[in-house]
Amino acid sequence: MTPQQYCEDKAAKSGSSFYASFRYLPREQRDAMVALYAFCREVDDVVDEIHDDNVARTTLAWWRSELAAMYEGTPNHPVMRALQPQVARFDLPQEWFAEIIDGMQMDLDVPRYNRFADLQLYCHRVAGVVGQLSAQIFGYQDRATLKYAHELGLAFQLTNIIRDVGEDARRGRLYLPVEDLQRFGVPASDVFAYKESPQFAELMQFQIARAHEHYRRAWQLLPAGDRKAQRIGLVMAAIYRATLDEIAQDGPGKVLNQRLSLSPGRKIWLAWKTWNFGYKP
Repeated sequence: MTPQQYCEDKAAKSGSSFYASFRYLPREQRDAMVALYAFCREVDDVVDEIHDDNVARTTLAWWRSELAAMYEGTPNHPVMRALQPQVARFDLPQEWFAEIIDGMQMDLDVPRYNRFADLQLYCHRVAGVVGQLSAQIFGYQDRATLKYAHELGLAFQLTNIIRDVGEDARRGRLYLPVEDLQRFGVPASDVFAYKESPQFAELMQFQIARAHEHYRRAWQLLPAGDRKAQRIGLVMAAIYRATLDEIAQDGPGKVLNQRLSLSPGRKIWLAWKTWNFGYKP
């Protein structure tokens, strides 16, 4: 198995909305995006699948050393070997990859987020810079496109948080800000007990509206001249927004006890529709 094949396998097994979108990219961009996605999955799996904090911290430290090795031209892991030629081809900054690892470190260091402003730093690290790296790979003429990509990354992460509330609670994690829980009268203990209530449904409806606002801002920030180059990001936006809409229609309070996901066929249809007929904000 080549390094690129390893990344393809990692991405395909995830069933991600991102992977469903990559089919429309030219080969070099597709290979770069698959390798980037595989890197994100690898470091995310460290905190999701390793239950010993000390082992997880040691593993993240190893990934930091692998990142340094990649930029020195001596990586060992197949994901980093697949990424290495893309770094020079698309001018991908090392510090952006480091920030992604910093975000994963926050999962080990920060048990709760008191304010939405605090959560935004986490979203910036695990998703905003991924958006910027993606925009760098897709190409742009106006640097304002990086602001769009960052905002879109935040919207994606907020969508993930909404979709995965129950799954995260089962891992002992809660990303919903304390200030929001208090505003809607939802004790954290209710979330960890998977207790659905009208108050929790209102809380999640508020989170959905906030995520939609970030999608709206992202679209407003995207320069018209770069919309064609950034079409894959817009394909992803269409898929993620459809997920939000499904959660809202199905009942936002149900996310505690079920994880809604669009079918592969629906994702492919949305990708085709958006690629050919444009993004509808």
